This record gives sequence, structure tokens and C-alpha cells, in this order.
Amino acid sequence: MPIPLSYSYRNLLARRLTTFLTAAGMALVVFVFAAVLMLAEGLRRTLVATGSYDNAVVLRAGSESEVQSAVDRTQAGIVGAQPEVAMDKDGRRLAANEAIVLVNLPKRQGGKMANVIIRGVQPVSPELRREVRLSAGRFSRPGSTEIVAGAQIARRFQGAGLGETLRFAMRTWRVVGIMDAGNTGFSSEIWGDVEQVLQAFRRTAFSSVILRLRDPGEFAALKARLESDPRLPMQVLREVEFYEAQSRRLATFIRLLGLVLTGIFSLGAILGAMVTMYAQVGARISEIGTMRALGFKRHHVLAAFLLESMLLGFLGWILGLIPASLLNFITLSTINWSSFAELSFKFALTPGILVKSLLFGVGMGLVGGLLPALKAARLPLLEALRAP
Repeated sequence: MPIPLSYSYRNLLARRLTTFLTAAGMALVVFVFAAVLMLAEGLRRTLVATGSYDNAVVLRAGSESEVQSAVDRTQAGIVGAQPEVAMDKDGRRLAANEAIVLVNLPKRQGGKMANVIIRGVQPVSPELRREVRLSAGRFSRPGSTEIVAGAQIARRFQGAGLGETLRFAMRTWRVVGIMDAGNTGFSSEIWGDVEQVLQAFRRTAFSSVILRLRDPGEFAALKARLESDPRLPMQVLREVEFYEAQSRRLATFIRLLGLVLTGIFSLGAILGAMVTMYAQVGARISEIGTMRALGFKRHHVLAAFLLESMLLGFLGWILGLIPASLLNFITLSTINWSSFAELSFKFALTPGILVKSLLFGVGMGLVGGLLPALKAARLPLLEALRAP
């Protein structure tokens, strides 16, 4: 018959201070581990949510981002005329030629300069982005130097608020609307008329063509036709896949760097759990001998001490996850390595991160308690009974 479960957690309760201090060390590591995963997931979600499965992005072949791409007007016309392109109720083709440029703007706090994406759009562009809605003002008029700022840009940068003006490309641009695109990358962009943007920055080519598919299942046919057309050295991607690729390098870097730091910190937490459990074994030698005399086997003692150390890890998981969950309410900004522009995003706590952090916390307790548990199980019965 195994040792009752209550034996393990009562021993932890009997030594509250030691238990708390050991669990607190584990909690710090769990917090860092969960925060790193939440950071990478938040960045990935922001960029993936920016795209739509129904949309396709057409770029110059070999380009990794819109910043690097160039699509001339003839090529854009051919792409927009494809039979797979959907139409709206007014008979307009849902295809937009867009241009991406970067400008350096000062932040409201401290005046520090940062890159911001200026996206030249066409009147149909808002219809292609279901997540974009106006929270104030209106969309810019075609042919004007009016612009619409994303909610994060309006909040963080000087001159980007409704009714304010920005100066770039030797022109003055008036903000006539604020767009709220939720937790997507569009909230970190400024939109203006594509022809005005191209003229202001002395460019002749678009960066990309965004189009809505009348049937998402026709993507493969569209991709095969365009990429095999000798007039079009282009690549065709689903919009969600395009933005997911944008997040991959930075998210992977954050995750790897965080996991290395977490691995270093976890060694200290494991050693702390090990010291605590060794102390428990040393203080309970006679108790272990009594249990053995009562008929409990070595593997019963091993299981009881391992369970005790795993409960320590579980307590550390709870203590670490509470502050980690509060990170959901924090918005950060970083440089998108693909576009080199500032991108705002939030931490994201998912069920997968909950499970991973739980396994990590309990795993630390298990590894830290393994050697002390083996020592307790291997204690000779007579030696344990003679202990004071």
C-alpha cells in the first residue's frame, strides 16, 4: 500500500517558510519562462492576425518583405486582372496596388526617433482588411495629402493625433482619421493615397498587390499562373502565410534567447529544491525508518519524496503564473526585423503556454528532488531506526 498523498503536502505545510522560499525561487524562473513564450506568441499573433486567408499578396520574386519589393504598373495591372480576383457589390475588383515606405518620426515621450511604416493605399484597400475600422474621423480622400494613423501610432508619436500634421518627404500631411485595427500590425501604420506617397518619395513602382480571392480554393491556380508568367518575376503568398513569415525570425530569436536565460536561472532553482529536499531527508531519517518498519517499500518512500518535490514545483508554477498573467495587459513595441519599423504588440497567454509552464515548473521540482528522494529510499532500515 502506498504512502498517503496527505503525507507529502502536510510535510510542506509543516515547514511553511522553507517551502515558500524554495517555491518563490522556482516561481521566478517560471515567470521568466512564461513571459518569454508569451512575448514570442504575442508578436506572432499580431503579425498573423494582420493577414487574411482570403487574401493573396503578390511581391517581386525573392523579396522577403514589402519594403524590398517592387511591382511596376504593367505588372500590377496584369495581376489585378486575374479571373480569381473577387468583386464587390459595386463591381469593383478587390485588388489594391500598395506602396510601403519608412519615415523617421519622434515619439511623444522623450522625442526619441523611430521608424514608422507609411502605406500608400487605394480606395478599395480598407475593404480588403476586415480588421481595420475607423475609431475617429474619416478615411483620406484620393489625390490628397490626407493620412489615417493607426491607433498605436496616434498614441505614441508626435503629430499623429486626429487633426494634427506630420512633415515628411518635403510635404505636410494632415491626419484626418484614426483607424483601430485591433491587435494587428495595421495599428502601427499610417495610410495615405498611394499616388501621393509615390510622388512624394519619387518612386514609380508599387511594393505589392493585395487581392481578395473570390474562392480561397483558387489560390493554387492563381499562384501557378502568375509565377509561371515570364512577364511577371513574382511570388504569390497567402496573406496569413506572408505575415507569419514576417514574425518568424524575431519570434525565434526572442524564444531562443529567453530559453537560454531560463535554462541558466532554472539551474539555481533546481539546486534550491535539491538543498531543501536533502534537508528534509536529513531531518526525517527516523521517520523514514518508522515507515519502512511499518511495511512501506523503498519505492513507496521514493514516490512520496518525489511527490513532495513536484508539489514544490507546482506551487512555484502557481506563484510564477499569477504575475505572468498580468502581462496580458501590457503593450510593448519592438523593431520588426523584416520591415525595420516599430511594431506594437501585447503579451499573449495561451492554453499551450499554461501547459508548457506547468510541465516546466513540475519538472524543476522533479529533477531537484530526484537525488534526495533516492537517498531517502536507499537508507538502510536499521540505520534509519537508530537515528535520533
